[in-house]
Amino acid sequence: MFAAFLLTASLVSAEPSSGPAPTGYLYRATLVQAAPGKLLELIEAYKTFFPILSAGGDEPPLWMRHSQGDRWDLLLLFPMESQSEFFRPERVARRRKEAASTASAITRLRDLTAWQEDVFVEGPPWAELKARAGKASFFHVEMFEALSGQRANLLREREMENAYSKRLGRPENAIFTRESGAAWDLFTVGFYRDLKHYAESADIPESAQEEAAKAAGFDSSRAIGPYLRSFIRLHHDTLAIAVK
Repeated sequence: MFAAFLLTASLVSAEPSSGPAPTGYLYRATLVQAAPGKLLELIEAYKTFFPILSAGGDEPPLWMRHSQGDRWDLLLLFPMESQSEFFRPERVARRRKEAASTASAITRLRDLTAWQEDVFVEGPPWAELKARAGKASFFHVEMFEALSGQRANLLREREMENAYSKRLGRPENAIFTRESGAAWDLFTVGFYRDLKHYAESADIPESAQEEAAKAAGFDSSRAIGPYLRSFIRLHHDTLAIAVK
């Protein structure tokens, strides 16, 4: 497992952000596709691995299971806080002590995985994310690659959509912006009690939607989608459920 954390260090350090100095909470977002027919075994393998992770001084991730949409089966958000905190010498030393006991668990995870992708992102504080996840069992994940020069505008659009949702009394999305790793510039996670809660937006009167959209800075509620698409080259949607 220590080798995996060294790999994490090289990935984070190899491609520094070209934007302003980071200010958010750092996560490693891992997208995993199980080997054919092995999803339930992979879930159990992760459940076995998390106590080992905790023994090394790191918290288990927030995770969710694909319901429909993108290719991945599992999304795991591993809390890091910051590079300096995550790689403090005493934390590295504690992980090193657990390295021998993690070897078989890591091998098992790899054997059950067909595809994996990692992206290091900044997002809301870990305590806030855990609190929201604790009340949710259904998630809407949207992942974006921005057009050249449009990342800041894409982020602003997602913030505008949060203002729109807040005005309508709907849950706001947690926004995660890329620091390094895979190609995704930004992704958002919406937290809902269940599928019914997610679908409740269909019952909101059109007049209320129009008012909220204009207050958030959009021309109209129908303009939200086209406005978003003016900043992106790729967009993946996934509906997901809590892992039991």
